[in-house]
Amino acid sequence: MTALYNVGVFFYQLIISIASLFDPKAKQWIRGRRALLEKIRNTVHKEDSIVWFHCASLGEFEQGRPVLEHYRKQHPEHKILVTFFSPSGYEIRKNYPLADYIFYLPADTARNAKHFIEIIRPKKAFFIKYDFWHHYIKQLHEQQIPIYVVSASFRASQVYFKPYGTWFRKILNRIDHFFVQNQQSADLLQSIGLKNHTISGDTRFDRAIQLVEQAKELSVIEMFTKNESVLVAGSIWPPDEKILLEYIENSTHKIKYILAPHEIHESHIEQLSKAISKTTIRYSQITKQNATNADVLIIDNVGMLAAVYRYATVAYVGGAFGKGLHNILEAATYGLPVLFGNKHDKFPEASALIERGAAFAIRNYNELKEKLDHLFTENKQRLASGQQAREYIIQQQGATQKISNYILDM
Repeated sequence: MTALYNVGVFFYQLIISIASLFDPKAKQWIRGRRALLEKIRNTVHKEDSIVWFHCASLGEFEQGRPVLEHYRKQHPEHKILVTFFSPSGYEIRKNYPLADYIFYLPADTARNAKHFIEIIRPKKAFFIKYDFWHHYIKQLHEQQIPIYVVSASFRASQVYFKPYGTWFRKILNRIDHFFVQNQQSADLLQSIGLKNHTISGDTRFDRAIQLVEQAKELSVIEMFTKNESVLVAGSIWPPDEKILLEYIENSTHKIKYILAPHEIHESHIEQLSKAISKTTIRYSQITKQNATNADVLIIDNVGMLAAVYRYATVAYVGGAFGKGLHNILEAATYGLPVLFGNKHDKFPEASALIERGAAFAIRNYNELKEKLDHLFTENKQRLASGQQAREYIIQQQGATQKISNYILDM
């Protein structure tokens, strides 16, 4: 099975190499790993006492960030090294000031894992949520370096819990402790004989609260909204944009719209702007002089969405018509009712908010129109939904402290 795994890693790199000829993200993935081990060897100081945090992408980084920052305060004598698998995480957070070293993770081969661990010699390793790489975890385990998984979430459909998943279960068996999000994940680990887990909750709730508390006021957006009803649509993909644009074109309500597309390259922003007949402006072009003139504001940068939700009356979060729902916690923390697509089964927070009447899954334009029209006209229900959203977030906080208390006792 290890041989098949190695073949799979080889072909994955080959496919990415081919894709890099025409896909910018694939090109970043390849370029970022050129002579990477040599770069790490020449950058990391041999005398450093390193703690390693690995994140698949940006979302996992933000999920693990509260633990990283708390650990930094408690252990200033240690250096923090962060790795990313995905360019979307590395490129955005490569200058994160509270980490001493930030790199791409070299591809998971036996040679790479051996040399990487020899170079950085971590005291501890933290994997955020998932991204359990066989050779890295095996190398850490063999060198008796503690491995922790933060905010793990497991599903019965995953290979670890299948009769044919013996080889993959060996990866989990090498992990020292799992901090899981919920009872379901704990029960699944228990079902394969793993008792080394703590139900700590999800650190994303702590991070969402932190982001809202730290969010800066955006004066030009405040001028744009003019105290009117506002729909903020965050992290939207083309399937989300299609039904949102139809609503924008046909709605008779007096509403301001703020759209934050997931893809912000020039051609897509231009295409989105041209598809809207109402007056549209980009955030990069907005000023105090022209802020009040537009009906639709397009956010053409990354990193400010958490602050933008402050100005919403209702939030829509994208991704749930495709690969997966984006972060709905920031919007809910502001006390907003949240709408999203119907493919949200892998996101327990979505189901929890739906059960509370704080969020609504929609399947098509007609359902979007019905729900938005209702929320924008029925103020009492909208406020009640928002209050339920806020209360749910507050009730779920505390995972960072639970995890940190456990680690400090080790």
